[in-house]
Amino acid sequence: MPHKISVAKVADIPDGSSIVVNVRKTDIAIFNVKGAYFAVDDLCPHMGASLSGGFVEDGCVTCPWHYWRFKLADGAWADNPKVRLGAYPVHVDGDSVQLELPD
Repeated sequence: MPHKISVAKVADIPDGSSIVVNVRKTDIAIFNVKGAYFAVDDLCPHMGASLSGGFVEDGCVTCPWHYWRFKLADGAWADNPKVRLGAYPVHVDGDSVQLELPD
């Protein structure tokens, strides 16, 4: 059964920004896009760039190194949906940003 873990405060992730948190030895990038929060694995599978340093447009984050684009909603690579990042539901409870993780 999935459970929620608090990883940041709302104020830590202003609109248009991202942060990286380490959960279970995995770096996860959390993005705030106009008040909607998204979380995906931080490392690009191509060459390991930090996706939190990429830019977000049209619901995708673009890798800052080689411009691979991943859908924030589900982690799918925009050019080949068979390749995907881990994607995690995000919840806001008061001022706490929480990730929903599988057991």
